[in-house]
Parts: sequence; structure tokens; C-alpha cells
Amino acid sequence: MLTRWLAVPLLALAATSSSWAAGCPALLQGSLPELRGKGQVDLCQRYAGKPLVVINTASYCGFAPQFEGLEAAYKEYHEQGLEMLGVPSNDFKQEDADSEKTAKVCYANYGVTFTMTKTQPVRGKDAIPLFVELTKQSSAPKWNFYKYVVDRRGKVIGNFSSLTKPDDPAFRAAIEKAIASQP
Repeated sequence: MLTRWLAVPLLALAATSSSWAAGCPALLQGSLPELRGKGQVDLCQRYAGKPLVVINTASYCGFAPQFEGLEAAYKEYHEQGLEMLGVPSNDFKQEDADSEKTAKVCYANYGVTFTMTKTQPVRGKDAIPLFVELTKQSSAPKWNFYKYVVDRRGKVIGNFSSLTKPDDPAFRAAIEKAIASQP
């Protein structure tokens, strides 16, 4: 009798949980380890319904000074709802294996305040699901500091090469379009 009594609420909870996950865009399914600490960034919980910029980064890349411009864009647009996610990757052989060194570059050297993850593969067969979906919707990153602008529905509305600086008018226009998008 007790088993039957517990089964109904558990089934209802399972249905609610799966419908919540089903309502989350494919781009935001899953979680990634935070660069600092032992926590996880639940992509759906953190970013669903919000405009988002995703960047694959590398500490020892010649484009690393773009962290400053990305941070400036984040600060400028964050009050309007913009979120930013940096995903360090060694796919182009310019990231340290030591997360503490990566964190120092991001946080101490460049003053990054937006969310950063631990190093992840972003290209090819080993790419994490986030980058598989970004690639499916646009294209794979061709180098470090490839930037994806995602609207509130989890759709890529712009992708920008490493050569595109964070203050580029087209990049800024895509961010503004993402902010203006409807969830």
C-alpha cells in the first residue's frame, strides 16, 4: 500500500522533470564543470530564456587580449539580460592542462567576471554537446575565440571568427538582436 502511495507522486515528479528538460533548447541540455571550484554550470537552469554569447577560449592564444573586450561587452549588456560563457579548449594546442593557471589568466590577468568552465573539447568527434549543437546551427570553431551569439530561444543568430573583435559593430548588433528576441 505504501509503495502505491509513493508511486503516484514520484511519477508526477518524473513527468514534471522530463517536461522541464524537454522544454529546454537542445543547445542548453547538460552541464559543464565550473573553472573555479567543484560545481557544475547547469546550462538550462542558468541560461534558458536569456540572450547568450558562447566563446571557446585559450589562455596562450594571441587572441587572449579579447577577454578585455568580451568583459566590457558583458558589463555593458548584462543589465539587459545578456549572459556570457567562456569555454577554454586545447583543441588548437594553446590552453594549459592546469585549471588553476587557466583561472589565473582569465580572472587575475583579464578581470573576467562572466562564467568560465574547465577545459573542454569543442571540435570533432569529442566535442561537448554544447559545441555539437552550436556547430549544427552554424559552424565549428575554426580557432580560439570563436564567438556565438544565441537568442532567448537557444538559436544561434550569429557566429564570429577570432578576427572579429568584441567591439565590432556586427558583433554588437547581434548581441542587441539577441537581447531584443522573445523567449
